[in-house]
Formats: sequence, structure tokens, C-alpha cells
Amino acid sequence: MTRTNALLLSWSLLTGAALTGCAPAKTEPATVFSVPQGYKVEKVVGNLTYPTALTWDNTGKMYVAEAGGGLNPEQLAPSRILRVEAGKTTPVVTLSDQGVFASVVGLTFHNGAFYFTHRAQGDLTGAVSKATMDGAVTQVFKGIIDSQAEHQINDIKVGPDGRMYVAVGLAGNAGVIDASVAPWVMANPTLRPTACQDIVLTGRNFRTPDFRTKDNPDDMVMTGAYVPFGTETTPGQVIKGTNKCGGSILVFDPNNAEATLTPYAWGFRNLIGIAWNKTTGDMYAAQNGYDIRGARPVQDEFDPTYRVKPGAWYGVPDFSAALEPLTDPRFEVDDKFQAEVFIGGVSQGKNLGFLIDHAASGLTAPDKNLLLGKHPFNSSPSLLDVAPASWNEFAGHVFVAEWGDLTPPTNPLRDQPAGFRIARVDPSTGHVTPFVSNQKAGPASVQNAEGRGLERPFDVKFGPDGAMYIVDYGVVTIDMSLTEKGKPPYSYKAGTGVIWKVTKTK
Repeated sequence: MTRTNALLLSWSLLTGAALTGCAPAKTEPATVFSVPQGYKVEKVVGNLTYPTALTWDNTGKMYVAEAGGGLNPEQLAPSRILRVEAGKTTPVVTLSDQGVFASVVGLTFHNGAFYFTHRAQGDLTGAVSKATMDGAVTQVFKGIIDSQAEHQINDIKVGPDGRMYVAVGLAGNAGVIDASVAPWVMANPTLRPTACQDIVLTGRNFRTPDFRTKDNPDDMVMTGAYVPFGTETTPGQVIKGTNKCGGSILVFDPNNAEATLTPYAWGFRNLIGIAWNKTTGDMYAAQNGYDIRGARPVQDEFDPTYRVKPGAWYGVPDFSAALEPLTDPRFEVDDKFQAEVFIGGVSQGKNLGFLIDHAASGLTAPDKNLLLGKHPFNSSPSLLDVAPASWNEFAGHVFVAEWGDLTPPTNPLRDQPAGFRIARVDPSTGHVTPFVSNQKAGPASVQNAEGRGLERPFDVKFGPDGAMYIVDYGVVTIDMSLTEKGKPPYSYKAGTGVIWKVTKTK
């Protein structure tokens, strides 16, 4: 052996380099995933910007939606639909060039076209549009007022009956428009939560800072429920219902949407995802629960997934994720976080009394059997899917993408991360367990592992090949300095979105 070869051998033993040249073999950095034994995670494609949802066409080709923006009411990047093949993406249609405004959230392929949810350009109301493979975009409907705020229209799916279903968020945190949604109010002063049927109010009004008068920070204003900011309500006041209501699942015939659009279930907060068990027909939904923010903060115990029953009311804004009345003291936060409440000019103190007169509104307490799973508070359950028969012991189990918390703006009391994983819910027990997560709690980027673990998973779907696919939205951090510019304090890092694939190893 020559001196040179001997040196190379010694160096290779120390470094693990192959003896095929003078440079070590290039290896991919180790991932930080935690998955059950017998499963593996592989990257399908990266470098996506704000990806939200996957779908497949009739030939089995995969497509992903890029949202174009986040919670902020602005277009941060192009909203697009991309084809995913062989580890690469190809743009199919740039939606933001054709009157589509961020964020594009839900995506499904039906009868040769993509149907997707978004805000309408101009008035920012919630909308559904469709795009054909040649890039033509047609608006199906718009006009959901709640989407002018932080909680917009989200998932869209075709149900077993051939009709199309959409998940719609409710404006604001807990039935009241307040300073926590100030950027949206400044853009749309008539913004308010909406109801799916006529409701009767209890007349609770919240004394809160008036952010509209920046020159006088001591200005205060009274604001009631289901009305624009700065509007008082009275006991017995009726709020008219609308078929384009927030906090709902809406259903429509895609061939005649405006004439057929109707509420299927309601009383949700920020409903994100809907899915069916294709074998049993059971329907499930995932919801982002209350935050500790605004004039009516709620210290809830969980974020929920639900069984969906047609016609049911799920209790928001007066019941918890577990469908219990918010009048229970355990849902209260310290008075320093709450606004003082008045009815007819008389102080009621600071508490979580009911906003709706349930009896006068024809509403009864929601059925607790509708609760499917209890996810960690602020974990943000998002899109979800049901495992097919090929997943053996997990067949029929519900898998949920937990996008993760946004502390401190949504909860100044949180002391550890919540979410940032794919959770598995056993429908027979309601037991929630992690299925795909990082080895340490929280997003990969705070563990010096950006791109090597889960950041903010938003969608989970089982593909035509039976594999699980995860849409990871990418890096979102908190930047409180943005509030000085009148924007929500969330910063988005473009190009950090990923699609992951989960399969069995044996």
C-alpha cells in the first residue's frame, strides 16, 4: 500500500468518507421525525411557498395549492395550483392573476376542474371558485362576510352525496369584534360575525379600547355580539340568519351553487377541515378553538375534532370545545385580560356570560356525543382525513394536521408548544395520540432543523397509492413589531413549505 493510500484509508476511517475520491460522500442531514415503528417519512418536494392543500386528478396526478398569503389581509406571493411530479412542481394556473385573493386554502378536483376556497378580490368576502386545466378561472360564489377577518372559508370537499361541502370560520375570537382583529376592521368597518339562523341576543356589551382613534389612546367604546365594532346591542335584539354564515359547514350543488347554498351544521368557531369515512359515511370536522385574546378571551381546555350531524348547532360562542357552557368558572381568565361587560348600561363585571338567549333562539345545548377528539389547547387542528382499509389496524382512524400555536398573541399564558404534528384519533375511543411529530416539541426551525422535520402541518391526505401525504405550510414566526404597522404580528418565510410522504417499512 502506498503512503497516499494509507493516509486516505486512515482519513476515511475517521470521517466515514468513501474511498472513491478525495472528498467525503455527500449525505442528507438527518431528519428529526418521530413516527411509530414500521413507518418512514420521505420528502416529496420542498421549496413551496405557503402550501395548504393537496388533491389528485382522475389519473392519479398530484396537485398542491399555494395560498398566496396568511392571516394578513394582503397578497404576499402568487396564489397558485402546482402539479407535483418526480420531486418537482409545475405551475398549472396562477390564480392571483385572475381575481383570486389570498388565502387559497381548500382544494379539490371534481368533474375535470379544481374547486378551491379563497377571499374575493375587492371586498375580501369568502368565495369558492373553480379552475380548469387550461387555466380558466370561474367564480362559483362569494359573499361570506366572516372571511373579511382572520377566520376565512377553509376546506372544500365533495361528499358521498355528490354535493360540495365547505368549512367556514367565524369572524373574531368568541362572537365579539375587538382590537385583536383591528387590521381587518380598519379594512372593512362593517365586519361582524354572522349566524346561520335568526338568533336573539342577551344584550351583553364589552367596554374596550377604541383603536380607531389613534390620537387618543384613552378612548373607549361599547361593542356587542354579532355586530360591527363600536355597535351596542340590547337584550332581545334579533340577529338575522344568512345562508352564507360563518362558523359553519355549508353545502351546495356545484352546478347551481348560489341557488342551493345552505347551512349543513353550524355553531363552530374556526372550522378548518372536513372529511368522511368512505366505508361508513361518517363525517368529521376539525376546529381551531378559542384564544385568550380580545374583549372575550376564553381559557378553554382543548381544541376539538367533531362528529358532524346535519342540522346540529355546536355551541360557539357560548360553549367550549368539549361542548360545555362557558359560564363554568374554569373557562375564565384573570380580569386583567377581560373587558368589563354591560347590559343596558349596568355593569355585569368581567365574566363569560352567554351572548345568545338560547331558549328564545330555539337552540339547545349541543350533544356532547358529537365530540370526537380532544386535542391540546391552541394546537390548531386543521385539515384531516380518514385512513383507508390498507392501513390495517389504523383503518377508519382519523388523522389530523395540527398546525400549532401562535403564542403569545393567541395565548399569553402558554408556556410550551402545542401542535406541530399529525395526530391520530381512534373513533371508537376518542383517544388522541401523536403519529408524526418532531423528536422535540415545537416546529423544526426552532430546533436548528428547518426542512428536516415538521414545521406547521396544515393538510394530511391519503393518496390513490394508499400512502399518507402531509402538506407542511412552512415557517411562521411571531413579530410583534408588525402591530406598529397595523398588521397582525405574524411573519411568513417563503420557500419553506414541504410535502412529506409517510409509508410502511414492512
